[in-house]
Amino acid sequence: MCGELGADDKGTLIQRDTYFEVTRGRLKLREEPDAVAYLTAYERPDCPGRKESRYRLIEVSEPVELRDALAATLGIAVVVSKARRLFIFEGVRIHLDRVDDLGEFIEFEGVAADGEDPGGFADLLADLRSSFGIRDADLLRESYSDLLRSVRHRSAPQNPPRTLEAPPH
Repeated sequence: MCGELGADDKGTLIQRDTYFEVTRGRLKLREEPDAVAYLTAYERPDCPGRKESRYRLIEVSEPVELRDALAATLGIAVVVSKARRLFIFEGVRIHLDRVDDLGEFIEFEGVAADGEDPGGFADLLADLRSSFGIRDADLLRESYSDLLRSVRHRSAPQNPPRTLEAPPH
C-alpha cells in the first residue's frame, strides 16, 4: 500500500527502546545497530486517535553506560524491541512495526517543527487512515510499552509456586 501511495521507502530499522520508571511522562533510550542512540523524554496523552506529543531528544554517545546508570537509579519499566519499516509520505512518517511479543502495527507520525501547527497534518492523517482501512475501533490508546507491560503482567503467575519444607525431626 505504501508503494501505491508513492511513499519513499527508507528501509527497516531495528530498534530497542528501554523505558525507565519515572513519575511523570515517559523516558526512553532508543538504540539501533550502527546508529546514534537517543534519550527521549516525552509527554503524550493516552487516548485513541490523534495524539500530540511534546518531546526532547538528546543524542547519547555512550548508551550502554547511560542505560546502566538510569537502570540503577530509576529502574527499567520495560524494554520494547521492534523491527520498523519506515516510509515517508508528504512529510508523514509511516511506521510498519513488528513488535516482539505484541505483533504487527501501523503508526502515522506527522512531525511539526517548533511553532508549526500540528493540526496541519489532520487531513493527511485522516486520508492515510482511510487508505489503509483503519477504523476508529482499530485505534489503540496505549503505547507499545504500556501494552507490553500489560501483556507481561497478565502472563505472570498470580500465585508463584511455593516450596514446602518438611518440619525438622
